[in-house]
Amino acid sequence: MAAGRERVAGLLRQLQRAACRCPSHCHTYSQVPERPTLGNTDYAFEMAISNIRYGEGVTKEIGMDLQNLGARRVCLMTDKNLSQLPPVNAVLNSLAKYSINFQMYDNVRVEPTDQSFLDAIKFAKKGEFDAYVAVGGGSVIDTCKAANLYASSPTSEFLDYVNAPIGKGKPVTVPLKPLIAVPTTAGTGSETTGVAIFDFKELKVKTGIASRAIKPTLGIIDPLHTLSMPERIVANSGFDVLCHALESYTALPYNMRSPCPSNPINRPAYQGSNPISDVWAVHALRIVAKYLKRAIRNPEDCEARANMHLASAFAGIGFGNAGVHLCHGMSYPISGLVKTYKPKDYNVDHSLVPHGLSVVLTSPAVFAFTAQIHPERHLEAAEILGADIRTARIKDAGFILADTLRKFLFDLNVDDGLAAIGYSKADIPALVKGTLPQERVTKLSPRPQTEEDLSALFEASMKLY
Repeated sequence: MAAGRERVAGLLRQLQRAACRCPSHCHTYSQVPERPTLGNTDYAFEMAISNIRYGEGVTKEIGMDLQNLGARRVCLMTDKNLSQLPPVNAVLNSLAKYSINFQMYDNVRVEPTDQSFLDAIKFAKKGEFDAYVAVGGGSVIDTCKAANLYASSPTSEFLDYVNAPIGKGKPVTVPLKPLIAVPTTAGTGSETTGVAIFDFKELKVKTGIASRAIKPTLGIIDPLHTLSMPERIVANSGFDVLCHALESYTALPYNMRSPCPSNPINRPAYQGSNPISDVWAVHALRIVAKYLKRAIRNPEDCEARANMHLASAFAGIGFGNAGVHLCHGMSYPISGLVKTYKPKDYNVDHSLVPHGLSVVLTSPAVFAFTAQIHPERHLEAAEILGADIRTARIKDAGFILADTLRKFLFDLNVDDGLAAIGYSKADIPALVKGTLPQERVTKLSPRPQTEEDLSALFEASMKLY
């Protein structure tokens, strides 16, 4: 017996010595420290995702789910446009079939604000619901998360849970009601994450609430719901998936993030890149490279749209635990300071820069900037997106990824930079000012940035081609 154990131990030692040491697979930050330390940087990461159910027509099961939960008063949340479309009708049919008592709230705002969150919260508090169903894109799901949170914590002030430094960023300790999320776009991954984003109108910037406690109980991924999405909504949603994957894969490693929390309840939802999130981010990026153009160009390409729906969830699992960095941090003032831009295919009564578009327009400049750190990851991403890197030099990784992204966006008729959506160099100070409060994400950039760096990145993003 002892001899057998010794042979096993010897084999394990040999495997360890023979483990791949190449730059693509040997990341020192992914090695477990010999012992945990409560020093300046963190030493651990957590994985938290919603339960996910995938399949064509799976929406019909929602009534049974609510029955199984014993739900007696359900809030169905969506927006005005979706309330007349097949995804909401599918949910309504299931609720009727299983005699679920519900009230509908269809006043969700596309790209929600603090006021639209407050309106939904008021409805949720008055309804005293014991379960929620959100049917829509990230705007609907995020609004429903906030409504559930504040209805479950009725004495809390709105800014209590909003991310610092805009809000107090308090940890969520109250129990929330079950929330079933039914995404109808292939972009935000909100059905998997504990993040809810909104425009804070007073400061003209986007911020949000980030806590594992607010993630949906169940995400229903029904690829039939993506078939009715117009071309530009498919594109902009897909750009969000693209940047979720790229940013989480290139984010600051989790054990270089500081400070180390004194209590695990204070460990942020966005923790930095880690070995598990890496797997989901790279897989999502491969799907985007293969299927996004097809999904945009052919609305009847069911395979492409179904795969992009999955990619959204995969990237959500990645960034929901690793986090995003500069593309998203800079996107929030781009959306918040919008002037007159109204995108094609969006039926809205207000100026709007779609979230995915606001994120992707800075991506070439951002990844050219961050590639000094972990250039091998940037080069790997460029190869996945179609670049020929056989003769590439590692020091050119950022430029190669930036050029690859520009070609990708040009092929998909994306607006030619920030200038094409109404911004000029005169707006750069305001854009930088709006980025500074986004430290929850900007501090996850692998390369620290000054205000001058941010100004240069915005200037470089004014024109892409």
